[in-house]
Amino acid sequence: MSEPILIWGTGAIGGTLGAAFIRAGNEVIFVDNVKEHVDAINEKGLQIVGPIFEDVVKARAYLPEDLEGTYARTFLCVKAHHTEAATHMLVEHLASDGYVVSAQNGLNERVISRIVGENRVIGCFVNFGADYLEPGVVQYSGHGAVVIGELDGRFTDRAEGIYDLMKQFEPKALITNNIWGFLWGKLIYGALLFGTALTNDSIADVLDNPTARPVLRKLALEVATVAAINNIKPEAFDGFDPAAFGPLATPEQTTKSFDDMSVHNRKSVKSHSGIWRDLAVRKRKTEVDAQVLPVVEIGKESRVPTPLAARVITMIHEIEDGKRPLAMANIEELARVA
Repeated sequence: MSEPILIWGTGAIGGTLGAAFIRAGNEVIFVDNVKEHVDAINEKGLQIVGPIFEDVVKARAYLPEDLEGTYARTFLCVKAHHTEAATHMLVEHLASDGYVVSAQNGLNERVISRIVGENRVIGCFVNFGADYLEPGVVQYSGHGAVVIGELDGRFTDRAEGIYDLMKQFEPKALITNNIWGFLWGKLIYGALLFGTALTNDSIADVLDNPTARPVLRKLALEVATVAAINNIKPEAFDGFDPAAFGPLATPEQTTKSFDDMSVHNRKSVKSHSGIWRDLAVRKRKTEVDAQVLPVVEIGKESRVPTPLAARVITMIHEIEDGKRPLAMANIEELARVA
């Protein structure tokens, strides 16, 4: 297709994807709500730094209120808690035969579907390492799984088209008939990341910590149990085996998955999660209400208790509000709840 690709949200995920699409010869239009970022892209281009590739790509960038026209292919790449507001804005620019690809963390496809219609949403799972550094600069720090799939599990021409596009970014990208399984797998992994973000230690160091492992295992088990009771089969990715944290997992399986995740994370330039960066560096709200709270809510509907997930939400909010420091003591407190 020769039509431009609209990237709505030009931070870590959107900036990295958009730059790769441009390098592959596609026309990309960026949208972001940070004026300094938009201005930097228009004046100097979007700079990508890091070990995978370094480049400055040229593209038009707009604030949401300045964008005009309609687009068939839109990638929504905003933080999960901004999904609803962003979707209400982008739906005005969605072509009648267009669709939205949710390249985000969480179950945002459910939110987007309520606004644009489920038939206009394509599920997307991403796990590569990236960070927004400053206006006009994004770091692409590590390869990771990229998966595309229709929400109803069908294989369609449009999904195949997005799959071909994603392979221009990540040659090992996949197309699946179980995108919900990947998204729930990421929720289990995401719960572990929120656990590591309660500390100032790196992801790998927390995953290797013998004090942290038992409580992180129980936290992940809560998410895995909610998935299981709703007949969802979480999928494995990047050394993470969600079955290792499921109701039937053996201690040996769990230990191996912790070890594999630690090895994977030590290979990445990105030592800490984006969650930690939001808390420690950017001093802004995290995606905890969009990623972990739905698990608690679905758990209540399914009569599955999730006390650790609920406690993590409270602790993250306390850190966001400056009422709790980042420290390994938070993991120890969570262990007492467990």
